[in-house]
Amino acid sequence: MTEAFAHRKLDPSTLLLLVLPPLFWAGNAVVGRMMVGSLAPLELSFWRWCVALLAALPFTGAALWRARAQLWRQRGALARMGLLGIACYNSLQYVALHTTTPLNVALISSAGPVFIVLIGALCYRERVGVDALAGAALSAIGVIVVVTQGQLMHLAQLRLAVGDFVMLLAVLLWGFYTWELRRHPLGLPPLVGLSAQMAVGTVIIAPFALWARYALGEVSHWAPPGVAAVLYVALAASLLAYVCWGEAVARTGAQIPVYFANLLPVFVALLSFVFLHEGIRTYHVVGAALIFGGIHVALRGRTRVGGRR
Repeated sequence: MTEAFAHRKLDPSTLLLLVLPPLFWAGNAVVGRMMVGSLAPLELSFWRWCVALLAALPFTGAALWRARAQLWRQRGALARMGLLGIACYNSLQYVALHTTTPLNVALISSAGPVFIVLIGALCYRERVGVDALAGAALSAIGVIVVVTQGQLMHLAQLRLAVGDFVMLLAVLLWGFYTWELRRHPLGLPPLVGLSAQMAVGTVIIAPFALWARYALGEVSHWAPPGVAAVLYVALAASLLAYVCWGEAVARTGAQIPVYFANLLPVFVALLSFVFLHEGIRTYHVVGAALIFGGIHVALRGRTRVGGRR
């Protein structure tokens, strides 16, 4: 790659495409926290993907219909993708935000690339080198610093936020989702494939949202802020972020966007300070340094890393 070619690929429009997705995803975490007490987490997840699907169908509906036989043949893989990537990850993220902060959620989520490497080694027979193991160790230490708030004695006393554990589970499931995408690609244009996954994920979330509402009493209180929140997470944090991310990957390749995705905790910290009046603590900085250092070490010599959400 020549220097001129690299500069052309990272022109202002490409930089904007790389920066917008983590900004939108940061807004998703902050909005999820702001809606605590107003919108039930599973109901927010359901309406997020339902609205996103309805917005995408005018552009992808015809292609989905033409691909119906292909999708039926791949129904097993499609069901796993809809469950893991759409239903589980996002629902668990909103559940986690009820008992932990958006910054904790963002930092734990940032360890996702290392989870993907380890899951590949343990479950998909991928070879893991010394760099990947060292990076995983560094990122794991960083996550421990974050969830214990820099006080390791919390581990022995079990004084940890439930939401941190929920988010760890979400990131673990996202790792499996990423491998499903790699091992069983749908062979469709990205937005068409996403629409198929959204349709499956929405169907999976629906009964759980109803169960939470009528069995657990998690009732949403709809008002203009709640409607605005759903529109934001559906249109900006889902569709627009995905389109920008896909175009950025097409322009620059798969590796450069991974590093821009690490802006997520930075944006979350800024938005949390502005809208939630939550400050940044020393353990956040230390944990972030360890997590990002681990990702950098793990990705040395590797160019294949899963996307974000």
